[in-house]
Amino acid sequence: MTTEASSCEGTASGKVILFGEHAVVYAVPGIAAGIDRGARAKATRAASGERSSLLMSGRTLTPDEDSDHARAFRALLTVEPSCMGVHVEASADVPPGGGLGCSAALGVAIARAVESATFGDTPDEARVLERALAWERVFHGNPSGIDTAAAIAGTFLLYERGAGTKPLTPPYDVWLAVGYSGASASTKQMVEGIARIKDRNPDLFDKFLSGVRAIVENARLALEAGDGRALGQLMDMNQMLLAGVLLSTEAIEKMCAIARSTGALGAKLTGSGGGGSVIALGGICPRGERRSAAEELAVRIAAAWSDAGFAAFPTRIHGSHNDGATSLESPGQ
Repeated sequence: MTTEASSCEGTASGKVILFGEHAVVYAVPGIAAGIDRGARAKATRAASGERSSLLMSGRTLTPDEDSDHARAFRALLTVEPSCMGVHVEASADVPPGGGLGCSAALGVAIARAVESATFGDTPDEARVLERALAWERVFHGNPSGIDTAAAIAGTFLLYERGAGTKPLTPPYDVWLAVGYSGASASTKQMVEGIARIKDRNPDLFDKFLSGVRAIVENARLALEAGDGRALGQLMDMNQMLLAGVLLSTEAIEKMCAIARSTGALGAKLTGSGGGGSVIALGGICPRGERRSAAEELAVRIAAAWSDAGFAAFPTRIHGSHNDGATSLESPGQ
């Protein structure tokens, strides 16, 4: 967050689900992360008597309008009402509907900017969370909160239904390529499809949950150890399980194959499936390292996807500080 005169900025991360999507509905842990793309907002105090406004995608909204974004803006503002209005401009650089937490990132960025413009230079992060969740409820009813938590944290999180999120703090950065396979089916449809499998084939469903649980635990250990090759193998295993319960598509499988043929350590869908986004692992490197082999591979994978007609970009997930970290690229990368 930065402040210039009466103008204050807020930023937030987009998110990816690294491991455990869908299984988290059934109390299996999952691993998510905030990425270095997301959303940005700028808030300026309104003149006396002026109404608050939100400028997004070239359109200016006021809180008393009836669109979803106007109602979300109103909900965000009323968490801690102020006698002064604010003018907010907001934008995102992750696609909406791609399973990358676009709406949550916008909510957090707007909340941070509004907090700073209204109450001072440093935003109250507890109130930022409350405002951002109020924003998200307009779009998603009763969200799990994992998108908002990742948008705020910008790093790795372990999520378990009923227990909430807790940070994971590997002293390494992870480089991914993120690509968009095409429009996804609704999350509700995909969740209902998994529920039907549970009812019709409980043995298969139990094996799916057991497999995902083991993958998530081993992925947590691989992150702690900085073992990129193991992390990639676990991504491939998770993708096989997701495909086995009919969450993958021809486009997703094509993207995974392109990524692996380009050198990715692993690749999988991220989010609800049935379309949406795919992630591929470029590798792991010491925190903050520039021009690592992991970054270069993530860039090549994103370029290969783009050449095949899929929108894509490389991104970094930031780990915790550790000045003693050493390079942990996989051999040959």
